[in-house]
Amino acid sequence: MENLDSDLLRTFVAVAEAGSVTDGAARIHRSQSATSLQIKRLESILGRPVFDRHGRGVVLSDAGQTLLFVAKDVTARLDAVQREISHNSVSGKLRLGIPDDHGRAKLATIIAAFTSHHPKVELEVTCALSAHFPDALDKELLDLAVYEVETPSGFEELLYEDPTCWVSSAHRDFSVEEVLPVALFDEACWWRDAAISSLHSRRKPYRIVYSSQSVSGVIAAVEAGIAVGLLGRSSLHIGLSVVNERLGFGSTPASKLVMASGRPKGHGPQDAMKAAIRTAFLSRA
Repeated sequence: MENLDSDLLRTFVAVAEAGSVTDGAARIHRSQSATSLQIKRLESILGRPVFDRHGRGVVLSDAGQTLLFVAKDVTARLDAVQREISHNSVSGKLRLGIPDDHGRAKLATIIAAFTSHHPKVELEVTCALSAHFPDALDKELLDLAVYEVETPSGFEELLYEDPTCWVSSAHRDFSVEEVLPVALFDEACWWRDAAISSLHSRRKPYRIVYSSQSVSGVIAAVEAGIAVGLLGRSSLHIGLSVVNERLGFGSTPASKLVMASGRPKGHGPQDAMKAAIRTAFLSRA
């Protein structure tokens, strides 16, 4: 009789928690076809289906409900053993730079995942405007950094791509304004350069009425109806409207969130943190 292995159980748990094979496959970074084959193999070993089809998703069968508790317990125990064994494998100091706005959303996830696996690493985190991070890496003030660019270079690993657009408050009509009020970043950075280039291409008068060092500051000005701002589509929410066509703006470039490292002082902490960052931003994508 063929035995169950942990890989099949992890796939089963991912699909059960996601409610569909497609979403479950995304969680474990596998193709839908490969995930389906693993579920079929699991069902073949058990001799019973673990899921019933439900619309476009799946629900647990009676056998699946019985298996889920055990599968979660087994995989959790294996992960705990791995963490315990790996505690002694990575140590040292790591200086990480992460953007202020992305940091608020993802920093807690990254730090929690990293420190639980590598408590012997001394972690120093800088959460700030990321325009200065490449220079800090060159000067060896940081070991690893996440920041935004328009076009990644060969040494920068792409984590996340966010299309940009001009945005206004849904309650304010700027099409009647002869001189368009805008909110921009107040330091030389990719976002400010992209916004000014787009404004010049529009060939209509504008005035800068609000400046901020952070995305949240620009969003606050836009929400208040003070100005329009260039934002990533990931920042949109109820109360904000995309106004590119209405105000005569052309297409704007996508922001690309990248990860880059300085000269490693031992690969262990740096490689481990890279893995934690990839996991955090893959879950966002």
